[in-house]
Amino acid sequence: MLVLKKYKKKNIAIYGMGLTGRSAAKIFKKSKIKTYCWDDSEEVRKKLKFKNITLDKFWLSKFEVDYIILSPGINIDTCKIKKYIKKNFNKIITDIDLFIDLNKNAKFISITGTNGKSTTCKIIEKILKTAGHKVKTVGNIGSPILSSNNKKKKYFFVLELSSYQLQYSKLIRFKHAAILNISPDHLDRHKNINNYSIIKSKIFLAQKKSDYTYINSSNKYSHLLNKIYKTKKIKSNLTPVNISMFKSLYGKIKNPYFKSKGNTENLAFAFSIAKKLRISDEIIIKSINSFKGLPHRQQIVFLNNKFACIDDSKATSFSACLESLSVFNKIYWIVGGLPKIKDKFYTKEVSKNIIRAYIIGKSTHFFARQLKKNMPYKISYNIKNALKTAFNDANNEKVSNFTILLSPGAASYDQFKNFEERGNYFKSLIQTKFKKKLYV
Repeated sequence: MLVLKKYKKKNIAIYGMGLTGRSAAKIFKKSKIKTYCWDDSEEVRKKLKFKNITLDKFWLSKFEVDYIILSPGINIDTCKIKKYIKKNFNKIITDIDLFIDLNKNAKFISITGTNGKSTTCKIIEKILKTAGHKVKTVGNIGSPILSSNNKKKKYFFVLELSSYQLQYSKLIRFKHAAILNISPDHLDRHKNINNYSIIKSKIFLAQKKSDYTYINSSNKYSHLLNKIYKTKKIKSNLTPVNISMFKSLYGKIKNPYFKSKGNTENLAFAFSIAKKLRISDEIIIKSINSFKGLPHRQQIVFLNNKFACIDDSKATSFSACLESLSVFNKIYWIVGGLPKIKDKFYTKEVSKNIIRAYIIGKSTHFFARQLKKNMPYKISYNIKNALKTAFNDANNEKVSNFTILLSPGAASYDQFKNFEERGNYFKSLIQTKFKKKLYV
């Protein structure tokens, strides 16, 4: 695969050498384009020595850098070379920009929002595959996006885009661009909900009259998105999305995975986009009824006639875990971790579904303050203790048809590398306890 001609004989700097940065370096290396790579972490730099990647403090060099590829995890307000980066802000591009440049002939469906991005992308992918299209979901899911290049004209890429990826991307236009929902998230970086909404809205800023924008009309912050859309005078076709639009289709769905409000909203977006692509109702329903949920998202890991164990480790904010708390009953809730800045747990409406909460992680005082008015709780510190205590409580209280729910409502980094490791640990404990193959 050849990098675009415009990068030939240019000086390319890559700042941040995690998976994203390394994938970009690999692309340029294949085309014999000189790159100057750096990561602020000494630990990361040591690992790079074994990957044949040359490190260079490009900001101290005499030559002029033409492009700076910035990894999404870099915050230009706090990074070690923030003065240089801000001075050269117009030179910043991202792996998303590169990917779109490398695949101009492909068709793009882009999805962003606070919750439900991965599930919605996979639903759309499933519908398109069932309809006979060549399609792949890329972006903020799975492998780095630059490992998924394909220049075929009829190829669909469904892009999951986070606010971190959108923040510094220049973004060539998308045919279909959807913002599923907005709720306070990553405010340690974006400062406030207005900034966060503006960044999310970059997904439709370059669209034209023949393109489509999808916004959740029932979301609390949809007015912010509509205001941005009107202020920027976007020319695309605006489609307000809500679950009342597809009542006849919902009635034909037999898949229990879609009984929660969050997933029905995800479906509404998938339906809207599929309709614009002229995919028949028959194909849509067939694909939805055979859809299997993604790991760590309301995933049933054990089920019998007495109880269920649910892995919802991907729920890293209260708005995310609220979906599970609304769906299940007689819940023994494992909650905790690193709370999101300004996140508040409004549990009054779902407290009737919760028997008891078990707080894990290092921020136990925060969660105790949030929960104490609406439900009983115990401080468990870790998942293993929480699980053991929850089962003992259910047995002593003689509760039947209960749910053990791991839906932390917080980031995992105080005890785990990521939400996947947290969810997999929970699964391993369940499997060890029952010595049976898991439901999944």
